[in-house]
This record gives sequence, structure tokens and C-alpha cells, in this order.
Amino acid sequence: MTNKVCNQHFREKNKDRARLLIKCPDQPGIVSKVSTFLMNYGANIIESSQYSADPEGGNFFIRMEFSCPNLLNRRTEIEQSFQEIAEIFYMEFEFRYVSDIKKTAIFVSKELHCLMELLWEWQNGDLMFDIGCIISNYENAEQLAKSVNIPFYYIPANKEIRAEVEEKQIKLLKEHEIELIILARYMQILTPNFVSQYPNQIINIHHSFLPAFIGARPYERAYERGVKLIGATSHFVTNDLDEGPIIEQGVERVSHHDKVEDMKRIGRNIERSVLARAVKWHLQDRVIVDGNKTIVF
Repeated sequence: MTNKVCNQHFREKNKDRARLLIKCPDQPGIVSKVSTFLMNYGANIIESSQYSADPEGGNFFIRMEFSCPNLLNRRTEIEQSFQEIAEIFYMEFEFRYVSDIKKTAIFVSKELHCLMELLWEWQNGDLMFDIGCIISNYENAEQLAKSVNIPFYYIPANKEIRAEVEEKQIKLLKEHEIELIILARYMQILTPNFVSQYPNQIINIHHSFLPAFIGARPYERAYERGVKLIGATSHFVTNDLDEGPIIEQGVERVSHHDKVEDMKRIGRNIERSVLARAVKWHLQDRVIVDGNKTIVF
């Protein structure tokens, strides 16, 4: 089954399913009110998760996944009707429809292990997104992109021409109607102008267990310090370099027997799995951003 056919099958199978994400001040009656609202539309709640940051004056978070007959034709009515409840409880809310498969762009530089992991999980159906394009400042990913019929764009980049490069990239992203950007070891810093156009829509993988060893040559520096744990962190991109809300992390133990190349090999395995999990949580609408942290259901 091709990915195009697989996407069509997924859309049809999930045409009556949606997820409701809510953030609001904590107070009694929220879950009851939301559940009753959905019941009145004939919805069946499939999964419900909630979290209270602090019952005494903190924020309350909900993720509800539900099915509802003829949902796509009623979505506008449901969203407008829910606004009344949202005003009562001072809610920030969003309905996300499972059949709306996210259009995605993958940015990559020289190292391809994270890109290859994403493509593998996409091909076997574990990551349900529509890859609109792959963009790189190196040419070595072109054949890989062509092998799976994904448009590839080679755009050389460095800090001297950053504004010009990002202008080309943004144009491509708009042409492909991109909703999610994945930095699969894309080794260029994005400008505030670029980041501001895609808030909480850019996911990065950082080759360390943040905040340790930020910057260049992390594995060499980790080896020199004799670390016993190495890891990787996937996070949303903000204008604070490598300090955006963390989605997922992973670590593995190492020892004095492991040289720099051993650490790099172990690190690459962690990076690709952590990035794939973070992307999956995002695609499944399991991530709610709260300031500079995330709630992951």
C-alpha cells in the first residue's frame, strides 16, 4: 500500500474522530461540563487524560479523544457552541481532527540518521503525516528523498546569507502548505523572524541531555569530562537557542571504555528514537505547551 493510499484509508477510518485540548484555571466542574457537552452531541469519549498543576490556583489541562457521528459536517457548529463553556471557565481550547493529517517539512544537514528513522516510521505507518518536502544545506539526502518520491530542495546556508536562505525556505513552506517543521539534525540557527512564523510548530533534536554540552563538539566534551550518561533532547524551537519546551528525552549509560566514536554511535541511536517519539506525540496531539514546559499526555 502506498503512503498516499494509506493516508486516504486513515482519513476515512478516522473521519468521525477528534481531540479536544484544553488549558484553563483549575476549578470544580470542568470535566463534568466538557463530558456532558460532548454527550449532548452524541459523542463517545475514547480516551481522557487530565492534569492539575496546582488545585489551589494553578492551571488545569485536558486531552479528550472522542468519536462523533457526522463529525466533519458538524465541526463548525460544535466549535462555536463550545465557546460558551470556554468563556465560563476561561479556557484556551482547540479541536483537532484526526483525519487532518499534518503537512510536514523535514530539514536536514549532513547526518541522515534522524531523517532515515522518520522515513522508516512514516513508511511503516507508525508516523502518520504527509511529508511535503525535504530541505537541506547539503546534497547527500537527495537520492534518499527521490527514492520515496518526496520533493527535495538543496539550499546552501551559512550565517552570512541566513536571511536570504530563510526567505527561500519560507516560500517553499508556504507553497507546500506546511504545518509542522522537523529539524532532523539541521545544523543551522533559525532567526527570530523564521521561528515567529511557526510557533510550537518546529521540533528539533539536540545531541545532548539538555542543558549539558550545548554548542559544538558535544561528544568530545562529554568524553573529556568522563560522563557516565549521554542522551538526547527533542524540543520545540524558540528564539532561546536549544532552550524551548522539552517534549521528549532519552539517555543511555556509557563508561570509560567508550571512546568518542562509541559515544557518537550510541548518541545517534538515542537521537533518532527520541525525535521519532517526540514527533509521534505531537502528531497525536498529546502535547500542550505551558510557558516554557510541556504537558505530554
